Amino acid sequence: MNLLTAAAAFILALLLVLVGVTRVGSWLVERRNPPIGTFTTVNETRMHHLHLRPEGEAELPPVVFIHGASGNLLDQMIPVRGALEGRGELLFLDRPGHGWSSRGPGNNETPFGQAATIAALMDELDIADAIVVAHSFGAAVATSLALDHPRKVRGLVLLAPASHPWPGADTSWYYDLTARPVVGRLFAQTLALPGALASIRSASQCVFSPNALSETYVDEAGISLLLRPATFRANAIDVAGLYEHTVVAAPRYGEIEAPTVVVSGDRDTVVYEEIHAAGLIRDIARAEGVWVRNLGHKPDWIAPELTVAAIEKLAGQDVDLQALSLTVQDRIAGDAFNVETCADPGTPQAAPAT
Repeated sequence: MNLLTAAAAFILALLLVLVGVTRVGSWLVERRNPPIGTFTTVNETRMHHLHLRPEGEAELPPVVFIHGASGNLLDQMIPVRGALEGRGELLFLDRPGHGWSSRGPGNNETPFGQAATIAALMDELDIADAIVVAHSFGAAVATSLALDHPRKVRGLVLLAPASHPWPGADTSWYYDLTARPVVGRLFAQTLALPGALASIRSASQCVFSPNALSETYVDEAGISLLLRPATFRANAIDVAGLYEHTVVAAPRYGEIEAPTVVVSGDRDTVVYEEIHAAGLIRDIARAEGVWVRNLGHKPDWIAPELTVAAIEKLAGQDVDLQALSLTVQDRIAGDAFNVETCADPGTPQAAPAT
């Protein structure tokens, strides 16, 4: 056996080992994070969701929650379920390709396609005229829902949203790599899970920074479900395609008539709040901006009371969001967690193209 043949045999053996490690790891992840809801097939997509109805008369209109990138329905459910359950009809869902939902047909690879599938799920569950709460990438799906299915949306609560074109259109290298047809599938099937397991906690710390990562977040929110090959690739395709989506969607935000609350911090380490949150506040006629100093990318976990209050305000209750934001601001004023190790995107160097 010559050197070239030996090297090829070694590489093949290594790949087979990594595939085996990934499959066993994925099995263990699923064992630890079983589905908690039910499944409904719409638009050829098997959607996993938790649908909670109040036993008595509803105080609030229906509320639909759309999670962000790298997440699943637990990410939004855990912080607010206790404050909202029994007050109105709640729908927590795994976006297509995430958590326990299947990816479905190719049109689910865009926020507009995912919005259409979520609208079909709402139809199937007889939910109309809902307040839609979305975090980060989920805001791209929620605004798509408001644009293409306006009768479904009574109001929007957008938390640390991603919505507009940004300078350079950059994303992390592994998103671009995994989104590619051949090498991306190979990467997801071999290196993604063992490579990411070691860094999942530090990555989550940076999502929360400068605020503290909850000790239970990674396990409680089932974040490791992301590391399964199909989910990892679906997430990468979502993120890699976000810029192209925003170029098309951003000029249309003026069409959104639903009252909107945009909650953002000024220390977001994931998105440019000066572009995304500020852009939505500017472009949506009935938008109210709620800015919190020293808040990072996770207002849903750090300030769940703001999410609940925004829902209440859109439901017609007398709520002073600005006063509440100051209370949150005072509580987190001294937070400086992981600021030296987590990169801040800083100030955009050029205005976004819309």
